Amino acid sequence: MTPTVSVLMVSYRTRELTVRALSALRDSCPGTTFETIVVDNASGDGSAAAIRGAFPAATVEELPENVGFGRAMNRAARHARGDWLLLVNPDTEPEGDVVSALVAYATAHPEHGIYTGRTLHADGTDDMRSCFALPTLRQYLAFALGLSTLGRRFRRLGPVFNPEELPGYDRTTAREVPAVSGCLMLVRRDLFTALDGFTPDYFMYSEDIDLCVRAREHGARPVLVPEARLRHLGGASAGTSSRKIVMLLRGKCTFVRLRWTPARAATARTLIAAGVGLRGGLAALLRRKSPWREVWRARRVWLAGWPAPAPAPAPVIKAPSTSF
Repeated sequence: MTPTVSVLMVSYRTRELTVRALSALRDSCPGTTFETIVVDNASGDGSAAAIRGAFPAATVEELPENVGFGRAMNRAARHARGDWLLLVNPDTEPEGDVVSALVAYATAHPEHGIYTGRTLHADGTDDMRSCFALPTLRQYLAFALGLSTLGRRFRRLGPVFNPEELPGYDRTTAREVPAVSGCLMLVRRDLFTALDGFTPDYFMYSEDIDLCVRAREHGARPVLVPEARLRHLGGASAGTSSRKIVMLLRGKCTFVRLRWTPARAATARTLIAAGVGLRGGLAALLRRKSPWREVWRARRVWLAGWPAPAPAPAPVIKAPSTSF
């Protein structure tokens, strides 16, 4: 039987988390028929074997090298048979039938094309990371002046100084949003195909915003579905905080390089560098340990963004004839 949904997941050194996430989806989401497709980014920890052992009906593609999030998701999508693609991070756990909640809304409102839900902290509060504003120079100016940090700490200042996380949005009702996170994203397969998936220039971070920008040009209107809830541990495969910040900044610099005019992109990079320098400089002045000091030292790396993608490696695939 052809599944309604193809659940896509990328694994990188998250063997236990991936198995647990897939188990939770299977047990918590019985209302919709779905297949599972996992691409393992050369974890080297037995992830692929563990996933095959626990879920013999799953399609598992094992890569000989880590190609990043978006490129791995593109590979997963090639195996998909469902009308809908549901992208889910391995460091998540559903609250209720998240698959059915998203598919029910998408079936009733197919014009949106892209859907997300609420991603939550362990205590059940919103982590404010399932949807984002589109990047603007005002946003980067606030970062350069250190105001985005104040906006994150003081809720009333958030909409003005930290607009990226959409702090003023009511996440308890369905509403259109500028862009959604790849942590939890339902997208029509034909739309994903028309967009050629994620732009391969990205290794990690900002590829989801890029996808939403391009989807909007095809008439999509991303939307948040509050009934779809997912607990998100966050950053399980991203390593140390300084490493994660560097990757985040590389993603941001890649986005402005690809989507903005050269002059506007150069201004954005200057503002980002000013913000990192401010934080790193204050930490050095106060003799405090801070990841921003390491991030500043790595500025040549992240200011350049991600390099052009290498040729795709040959896959090792085990594809079953049945689904969950």
